[in-house]
Amino acid sequence: MQTDRDALTALIPQLAGNGPRYTSYPTANLFAEGDFQADYRNGWETGEARQTREISVYIHVPFCATVCFYCACNKIHTANRLHTRTYLAHLLREIELQVRVTGRRRITQLHFGGGTPTTLSVTQMARIFEKLEEHYELDASDSRDFSIELDPRKVTPDEVIALVELGINRISIGVQDFTPAVQQAVNRIQTQQETGQIAAAARSAGVQSVSVDLIYGLPLQTRDNFANTLRETLRLDPDRIALYSYAHLPTQFKTQRQIKSDDLPDAATKLSLLNLGIEAFEAQGYRYLGMDHFARETDSLCRAQDNGTLQRNFMGYTTHARRPLLALGVSAIGSTETCFSQNHKTLHDYYEALDADRLPLARGLVTSHDDRVRQSVISDLMCRLEVSQAAFTERSGVPLQTYFAQSWTALEALADLGLVTLSKQGIRVTSLGRYFLRNICMCFDAYLDQGTGRFSRTV
Repeated sequence: MQTDRDALTALIPQLAGNGPRYTSYPTANLFAEGDFQADYRNGWETGEARQTREISVYIHVPFCATVCFYCACNKIHTANRLHTRTYLAHLLREIELQVRVTGRRRITQLHFGGGTPTTLSVTQMARIFEKLEEHYELDASDSRDFSIELDPRKVTPDEVIALVELGINRISIGVQDFTPAVQQAVNRIQTQQETGQIAAAARSAGVQSVSVDLIYGLPLQTRDNFANTLRETLRLDPDRIALYSYAHLPTQFKTQRQIKSDDLPDAATKLSLLNLGIEAFEAQGYRYLGMDHFARETDSLCRAQDNGTLQRNFMGYTTHARRPLLALGVSAIGSTETCFSQNHKTLHDYYEALDADRLPLARGLVTSHDDRVRQSVISDLMCRLEVSQAAFTERSGVPLQTYFAQSWTALEALADLGLVTLSKQGIRVTSLGRYFLRNICMCFDAYLDQGTGRFSRTV
């Protein structure tokens, strides 16, 4: 559905500001440092985590041979693969320590992120699968979701085929932009041919899903050159597309200081790039799931949205709602129903904890009942673009407007702008409101006065 660009532009002055992406609620800037071992164990022994055998696992591999200037991930720039030996040994040790807390469970979702996960060799990846199989049950069914992020410049077709043989059935390919000038500005030179070869290798090996990652708001992007990136992306025929907003925070991330602020598109242009992407992808039959993800109607993400099991967490949109997330590796963030946890961010601290036979937990947060109520509403908005009054009352025992009486004035103001509709049935995000999901969710955030300067611009 095409949205009036003038309406979008007119809303920018009213809605521009800083706000969370809501990959979690409460957000990670609220995590507290300290001895979190007891709280972490309690998180796995109470609530839904205690009752379910199925879990998700995220494994972080921080190494990158080259640095992309836009990147805000926890990464270590090195071309020396010898560093991976020490890292792998500690990662395997962490698995051994974690199972003492989680118990033997069934892994239905597994994701390798980075950094560049394929800095690890196929042999090293096989060791991780062997260790996981030793202590956990790896789902072997077609419904499993075992994925890995791939940089087409740093992996060969044969390596992709070997990863699929290990059990990977979904791949996510980093592209960001196909325009040579944009690639030069962000230090990531990558051709459509390189990308296509990796996608083809994965499909020939039998993967269920190929996803492509793009970023809008990068330096030197224009409507014309971004339209070409969209056309080249569609030529790859991906099953899923992630279209992320570039968050320019050079005071927090050193590599972003290599990007010239004057080369960045302004807020109106940036929003028009998002609009261009939505129009292009929807015209080719992709569903706009929420803030930054698109999928074919036949994809499991769409089925999960339809049946209410879609979830948004630190891995983006996933199909495994209400599953505990076990985080492995430096800086990795995990969650259960009652707590969030994050590992140490430096290799030194991560290694030191594991060498002392301690889980490498650096900080975390135990959620309150109010946190979980607000999280459920934010999740509904992000994943289903609506909040059901009946479902909310059933969960909380209180009508939606009564519980969020202090939020309702701000929500009504967004309704007046045409971003949401409010009724006895609940809250529904409009087609225009999809561009401003973060602003809508902020109405339900009880912590917005605590460190919003750390967040990126919402528009």
